[in-house]
Amino acid sequence: MGRSPRACKQSTPNRTSGKCEPARRRLHNPGRYIEAAIAQEPTFANLCTLFEFLALLMACVGLHGTMTYAVARRTNEIGIRIALGAQRARVVWMVPREVFVLSSIGLAIGLTIAWETARFVASFLFGVRPNDLVVFGLSAMILMTCSLVAAYAPAWRASCVEPVEALRHE
Repeated sequence: MGRSPRACKQSTPNRTSGKCEPARRRLHNPGRYIEAAIAQEPTFANLCTLFEFLALLMACVGLHGTMTYAVARRTNEIGIRIALGAQRARVVWMVPREVFVLSSIGLAIGLTIAWETARFVASFLFGVRPNDLVVFGLSAMILMTCSLVAAYAPAWRASCVEPVEALRHE
């Protein structure tokens, strides 16, 4: 039936059938064992990518909420500007201009820190260089677009309010 116990000492038992088989047969496909050994790294990379997108989404939602609150506090000022004859387009673009300056300063500081600290996390990156300009540029573009949209939408809503209602807002 099976091999003798002495023969099993020179070979390795098969985990599925329990029978002994020579060690050379187990190494028939070494690629399979290499893939099994590094299977956690791509899974970890995919999980990190998912959390990266969730963090970006949370940053965009937080930025939108902050901008909505800031513009809501300035509704009185916007109403006064419109009542005094300012053009709606100039009033609407007043807020995104300010946000663009603040976002540019924040991105410059954040990208500088990220660039300098990238070498510390280089061992955790999978398929991406530590200082990849495409990744840095894409993330900066997404955050800048999100900040401008988050600033424009509440400013446009505030400019559509009648000046009399805006003055009564407080």
